[in-house]
Amino acid sequence: MRTPAGKECQYFYGDYYRGRNQEECRLLSDASPPLEWKPELCKRCPVPEFLMANACSHMVFEPQLDRPLPFTKKRVIVQTYCTKTHREKFDAHVGCGECHNLPAVFSGLDRE
Repeated sequence: MRTPAGKECQYFYGDYYRGRNQEECRLLSDASPPLEWKPELCKRCPVPEFLMANACSHMVFEPQLDRPLPFTKKRVIVQTYCTKTHREKFDAHVGCGECHNLPAVFSGLDRE
């Protein structure tokens, strides 16, 4: 579904049927403890870009809300986890490297 920022994200839910105006981020609401979602968070959220770059079904996102400096707005920080290989904190654009073979460009083998 399209987020308020105009990006496609599978975790965003909007119910507009018959005048309803219910919106939520199911990634943040399913976190433990649930995180408070506001539409402004979708503008700088990295998850839609990760989903476009990598559609691995084994990749799980663990979200956090972070404020880098006291006077800045909150932003979504995501840590990744692979349920197949049990690896953590890898680049979500590329993946863990186990489920999908990486091209030689990423492994450095094309320089020989």
